[in-house]
Amino acid sequence: VKSAYPFAETVERLKKDIEAKGIRFFGEVDQSKLAAEAGVKLNTSTLLLFGNPPLGTQFMTANPNAGLDWPVRLLVIQDNFGAVWTVYTDFAWIAARHGIVNRADQFRMASMVIASITASVKS
Repeated sequence: VKSAYPFAETVERLKKDIEAKGIRFFGEVDQSKLAAEAGVKLNTSTLLLFGNPPLGTQFMTANPNAGLDWPVRLLVIQDNFGAVWTVYTDFAWIAARHGIVNRADQFRMASMVIASITASVKS
């Protein structure tokens, strides 16, 4: 989802929206800073980790391997042209990846929530 805001403002707006929804924020990883520390040039990139344990853990009860995809990860990147994007893994793909067929309502809810969060910065 393309953001209508500069990078730092996009990250802050997303974090505020996550908090306003009562979703637990687990942390953020400044990937471009880590790259710079390793002597690698990387466009601005930050990974946000968050989730709603009552919802997310239901995927893990269907298949414990689904823990690879929780908490939810939302990547905020700036491309070579200066545009800011929010990137996340499609929940239908996560369901297929882990062979989860008995949590359709929960996956639908997760998809609606991530769409709502990214809508807070959508251009």
